[in-house]
Amino acid sequence: MIKKFTALAFMAISFCACTGENNTNESLTPNPTTPISRSELDLVIFKTLQNTGKFEWSSVSNEMIWSALTQSDKVLSVGYKPENEGDINPRIHLIDINAIAWKSAREKVLDIVFEEESRTNPSLKRSELQIFEENILPVIDLKVSNLSTIERLRNSKLVRYAEPMGYETRGSSDAKSKINSDSGCGSNTAEIGLTVSDYTTIMPNAKASWNFAYHNITQAWAKSTGSGAKMVIIDTGCSDAQENLGSTFNQGSSSGRTIEKLVTLPRNTFLGIPTGPVETPNDGCGHGTSMEGAACGPRGTDGNTVGVAYNANLITIHAAADVFLNESRESKGVSDAFTLAGNRADVKVISMSMGNIISSGQIADGVRYAYGKGKLIFCAGGTSFGWTAGWAGVIFPASMAEAVAVTGIKDNLTQRCDACHEGSDIDFVVVMEKVSNSRKPLSLAMSGDAPSTVGGSSVATAETAAMATLIFSKYPSLTRDQVFERMKQNSSYYPSRNGNFGWGRVNVDAALN
Repeated sequence: MIKKFTALAFMAISFCACTGENNTNESLTPNPTTPISRSELDLVIFKTLQNTGKFEWSSVSNEMIWSALTQSDKVLSVGYKPENEGDINPRIHLIDINAIAWKSAREKVLDIVFEEESRTNPSLKRSELQIFEENILPVIDLKVSNLSTIERLRNSKLVRYAEPMGYETRGSSDAKSKINSDSGCGSNTAEIGLTVSDYTTIMPNAKASWNFAYHNITQAWAKSTGSGAKMVIIDTGCSDAQENLGSTFNQGSSSGRTIEKLVTLPRNTFLGIPTGPVETPNDGCGHGTSMEGAACGPRGTDGNTVGVAYNANLITIHAAADVFLNESRESKGVSDAFTLAGNRADVKVISMSMGNIISSGQIADGVRYAYGKGKLIFCAGGTSFGWTAGWAGVIFPASMAEAVAVTGIKDNLTQRCDACHEGSDIDFVVVMEKVSNSRKPLSLAMSGDAPSTVGGSSVATAETAAMATLIFSKYPSLTRDQVFERMKQNSSYYPSRNGNFGWGRVNVDAALN
């Protein structure tokens, strides 16, 4: 099996697309009779991850991309640019896709796709190609069936990337369990069996989670509570049944702040035709609600848990159905959420506790857009689905240079949490799992005043982003880099960076001095 895989990996990775131009109108390679199997595709993906720490579609052959496309929803994400443009990544936030040169490049890409796709589908209409509408980023999402279309796109100087949007890995070749399509969902209910060792009761009547002590969060509240600052949480939405994220968002010591609930996740489609209901800002999963509670839950009078930045303003964005970004519409939803947040002048911090082991050019475009707008972006380093534990490193997009990657550790301060990923891309850690009983930090349940608990790199990310919000609240004129430096210089490993845990635990009280 090892020899077979090695040969397969070499074959798939070595046949990379050329970067030269091919303007021929002649059809290229016909579609193979049988695509590369899903198990073989996954083996290449996993091996690449093990060897390099990341997987990008640009590293594999046209046939691999076509095979992945064929075995998903056939939506191809195509990043484009005019031929004479160089690397646009550092200035993607400055691009006007309605400028003449960019509109021309877009139409030429559509010409290529329509010409190749209509060879096998003569009744195809040009208007049927596009699946999602894009108004900001230089990318188009197209229904593609032919290998020749992929070949011509990847050979064109107009194309930055051409990737299958909705391909889902199914676990290692010998794994008995597969990734659950509702990853991270369904567990945000009240925790039974909480004791006084799990929280501290504080005025007026709120519970401060046990892990706050490892970051001096309650002490930091004498200097900043988040007032005047605003953060965005990109996740699965916000529960409309949790009053503490609704009508009682302002209660007790939390006052004068706002919460906005938005949605960017497109509705479900089938063969390019919308089939599902229009999505709302509501959380049908539970994960988003738990992140919002950990970050910004009110310091109230109802006995519920309090968030790190309990006086901060909050924008929740429903951008995905679950935390594993494996659907085309989730890539689109997350990309749109980053551009939305990037264009909000009142936002300083963005937190996203979702990701994938496979990179996405479209999501990367969105992250770089928000980064170019000056936002401080925190992303989860990864929480395993079982088969990824121990070998999968920091996931995408936390692995990007533009993101601050966060993971969780145990209260012995030396071990990652049981499900958390680690690696050289990690910047900060949060203590979020007890060695003695595996207790996780407190948060808001989907409804009611009894706290839930939540773990993984997810809660570590939301709480770290909230710490940054506390700093922005006290020092609103600081830049993103200056806030990051305050956090870095007041962390447990500074001035030496740890190979798996970055700068370590942030002492947010010290960072506010």
